[in-house]
Amino acid sequence: MSELLSIDQALELVLGRAVALEPEDVVVAGAAGRVLAAPALAAVDLPPFPSSSMDGFAVRSRDLPGTLTIVGEAAAGRPATMAVGEGQAIAIATGGMVPAGADAVVPIEDVHVDEGVVVIQGNTIRGGLVRDRGGDVSAGALVVAAGTSLGPAQIGALAAAGLTNVSCARVPRVAVLLTGTELRAAGEQLEAGEIYDANGPMLAAQLRSAGADVDLLPAVRDDPDALRAALERGLAADALITTGGVSVGVHDLVRGTSAELGVEEVFWGVALRPGKPIAFGVLGRTLVFGLPGNPVSALVGLELFVRPALLALQGASDPRPPFLPGRLGRAVRRTATRDSLLRARKTVDVGSVVLEPVGGQESHMIARAAAADALVLVPRGDGELAAGSPVSYLAL
Repeated sequence: MSELLSIDQALELVLGRAVALEPEDVVVAGAAGRVLAAPALAAVDLPPFPSSSMDGFAVRSRDLPGTLTIVGEAAAGRPATMAVGEGQAIAIATGGMVPAGADAVVPIEDVHVDEGVVVIQGNTIRGGLVRDRGGDVSAGALVVAAGTSLGPAQIGALAAAGLTNVSCARVPRVAVLLTGTELRAAGEQLEAGEIYDANGPMLAAQLRSAGADVDLLPAVRDDPDALRAALERGLAADALITTGGVSVGVHDLVRGTSAELGVEEVFWGVALRPGKPIAFGVLGRTLVFGLPGNPVSALVGLELFVRPALLALQGASDPRPPFLPGRLGRAVRRTATRDSLLRARKTVDVGSVVLEPVGGQESHMIARAAAADALVLVPRGDGELAAGSPVSYLAL
């Protein structure tokens, strides 16, 4: 048996085959969660005119201190119709366009207003409380870089900069195929030896959170002909995820049948616990992941390898798993030849994240995993990793 790949080695092989999908135009208002395929440049200066950052009076700074005649007012969307001349002021609201002639704004709390005049006792600097035209971004300048996943802040910035459409990689189409004669859908009657399917709903939720359009195929029994037909259907997607049937038992048919259909197996087996019997292959540009049937193994495999692949298909600038620093809340035993991903709960203590492994770490214990909100990476080795040891973790 060949030596198992490390997590990093396997991830490199996956990302090396995940080529960004073709771009398409997307309406900005509907682009949340999409990844930019090209830089987004501002259509206008932002702000598009000099504006006030506070309620107050627009003035000429050289007229201060002094008593100024109020000659008009400006509000957001309703500019003043006259310019500010010598000894004059215009009342202005936050966001209002600074009128011609004015070069500063004095806040309303620093003035005294009396029958058409405003008394200002202090000085102000030129440009004080004025938001310069283009002070946020100039027309033609970069608003959001290519490879960025668009969240609320990015959507707001694009809209403010006058963009109606942006170029994003196409949403990846992902087929999920569950294998196993023992699987039943929730609500069905369980017979002897049968279990309810957890992988389908779980993986579909994970995949959608990674930006995929998910096609959850009907579960297939451990039958070669039925499996072949189901795999052929799934291979039409950008990525095919199977669960179960990738180990070396007599009923583990997925790898062999995939090979018969032309799938090139890139690797099988990662030095990982849980999730060792993970397979990855390609058919043309279709990525094929064979995840173990145990639910926790499937969850871990998707987070480590499938999610990064889907982000790469969408052109994300950094698709790798976002491991964060923390420390162990209690000692854990290491595995000599495999890195482990432990389910854990996060707490914060004196500014650092403390990770307390939950009870029940076997790969079939998905109900125990429901209490976890993190996956803690415990490097392979002998003996224990002591409480308080620095570790890396993935947020769930």
